[in-house]
Amino acid sequence: MERKSVLVVEDERDIAQLLKLHLSEFCDEVVITNNGCDGLDAAEKRAWGLIILDLGLPGMGGLEICRRIRENMRYTPVLMLTAKSSEPDRVLGLDIGADDYVTKPFCLPELVARVRAIFRRCAALQKLPEQESLPVFHRGGLTIDFAKRQVDLEGRLVELTAKEFDLLAHFAQHPGRVYTRAQLLDQVWGYGHQGYEHTVNSHINRLRSKIEQEPSKPRYIVTVWGVGYRFGEGNSSISPGHVPHALH
Repeated sequence: MERKSVLVVEDERDIAQLLKLHLSEFCDEVVITNNGCDGLDAAEKRAWGLIILDLGLPGMGGLEICRRIRENMRYTPVLMLTAKSSEPDRVLGLDIGADDYVTKPFCLPELVARVRAIFRRCAALQKLPEQESLPVFHRGGLTIDFAKRQVDLEGRLVELTAKEFDLLAHFAQHPGRVYTRAQLLDQVWGYGHQGYEHTVNSHINRLRSKIEQEPSKPRYIVTVWGVGYRFGEGNSSISPGHVPHALH
């Protein structure tokens, strides 16, 4: 079993120590840094199972750290801690590549549940079959390569965050099925928490802006009013062995 290591970049000492106390119950290693420069240095020196990153840090802000992590290193899950008043920064952080966020003041059991969910998702990805045996999904001009976690739209590679890809893949694997926001939180994020359905809304909106020709008239991620969302039905296929040239 792979070790579960967590880097906590948080300048509020009480919060950092509280996180270390509770995460140490199921993680093998929890390391704390209390400023942005030290946090980036620690992130670059070695591989981590998860980085918990506060946005408001002395020295270097959390957004810049997240940007550098995504530009310069192997993929590492990032969970952001944000103030409730920082909605624009929160959205920007997700666009840069953060996997999830929790707002302060946060519910500790919820944060722990999100951390556990991230580790479960990573463990599941490591157990996937060999790359060549995973399917490639085709729907109209959209191609999803599940093995490479890449999306191609009309011959153009689409840059998605890890969670955006997970959400799109979930819809594509269940075309036509309607999901409520609560179901998507549970099945894609790995937890359910009343009041956080706006997390789903934000991801749906960003996903549409990247894959829909007209986001206001979506073809792929369709709203079912009063219920939730579904993947648009139509001509689709799954080829188990062929990987389109554009995805190589």
